[in-house]
Amino acid sequence: MSDLKIDVGHDAAAPLALRRLGAVGPGAAVSRRRPGPLLQKPFKWLALIISNRSTGRASSWRWLLLAAFFMRAAHAQVDEKVVLPAFAIDRTEVTIGQFERYVRATGTVTRAEKEGGGFEFGAGWERRPGWSWRQPDGTIAQNKLPAVHLDFFEAQAYCRWAGGRLPSGAEWQKAGFTELRDTPPAPWVKDRTYPWTTGESPNGANTSDPDPWPRAAPAGATRAGVNGLFDMGANVWEWTTDANGKERRTVGGSWWYGAFNMKADVQAFKPADFYAVYLGFRCVYDLQPNRRSQ
Repeated sequence: MSDLKIDVGHDAAAPLALRRLGAVGPGAAVSRRRPGPLLQKPFKWLALIISNRSTGRASSWRWLLLAAFFMRAAHAQVDEKVVLPAFAIDRTEVTIGQFERYVRATGTVTRAEKEGGGFEFGAGWERRPGWSWRQPDGTIAQNKLPAVHLDFFEAQAYCRWAGGRLPSGAEWQKAGFTELRDTPPAPWVKDRTYPWTTGESPNGANTSDPDPWPRAAPAGATRAGVNGLFDMGANVWEWTTDANGKERRTVGGSWWYGAFNMKADVQAFKPADFYAVYLGFRCVYDLQPNRRSQ
C-alpha cells in the first residue's frame, strides 16, 4: 500500500496514530491535501462525524477509531464463503474483480456492453451509454465494488462457472436474518432471527439515508451482519431464483432506497432480462458430505 494517501487535515498526531495502529505502513504517504479515490468519500464523512466540533481537529484516539474502520474495510473478505448448515454462501456480493476473472476465462460479453449501456432511474429508466459491470457509473471503477448491470441469466451463468448457483429467496432470507454459525462472535446469538440483516437495527448498511457511501460501497466496507455476511441488506439488490412468470425476485434493497427495503418481507420482482446500476448478486454452493457450519 505504498501509494496510499490519507488526508489528515492539520492534525499532527494523526500520521503517528495511523502508523502505530498499522493502518498504513512506513512507506505510505499520509497526505495533508486529499485522499485517493478509494478512501476519499468515506473518509470525508467519517472525519466529519468523529472530529471535535469545537476545534475542527481530530484527536489521536479519534484517529485510532478511524484507522480501525479503514483497516477493516481494506481487508474485505472477497472470495470467502461462509459455510452454513445447508449450503455455503459468498461473504460479499460478487465484485468487479471476481467477474473480470470470469470474463477473461469465458470471453463473456454482457448485454449492457452489447446493447449500449446499463440503466439508471431518472425520468423513468434511462440507458447510460458506456455503463456496464466494468464501469458501473460510466468510469473505471475499483475491483472491490459490486458487479452490477447484469441480468438474472448472466448472474446465474457466473455462479455456475464458480461452482455454485443463485440462491432461492428462502435460502437468501435464512442466511441473511437467522444466525446459523455454531459459535458466532458477540453480539450474535445462534439460532436467533434478527429484524435486520445488520442485527437489531439497519445502522451500518449502505442505504439512501446519511452514511459514508453516496452510491455503491466496496465489498467489506459496511458493517458485517448476520452470519458474518456483508451487504445482505442494501448496497445493491441481489437476484434470487424465485419466479413470478418471467420475473425474478430481488432482495435486500440498495443504496438507492431507504432501509425499509432491507426487510425480509419485501417482495420485489424484476424482469429476468433486466439490468441496472443498483442490481447485483451473490452465489450459494451446495455442500459436500460432512461439511459443517463455521
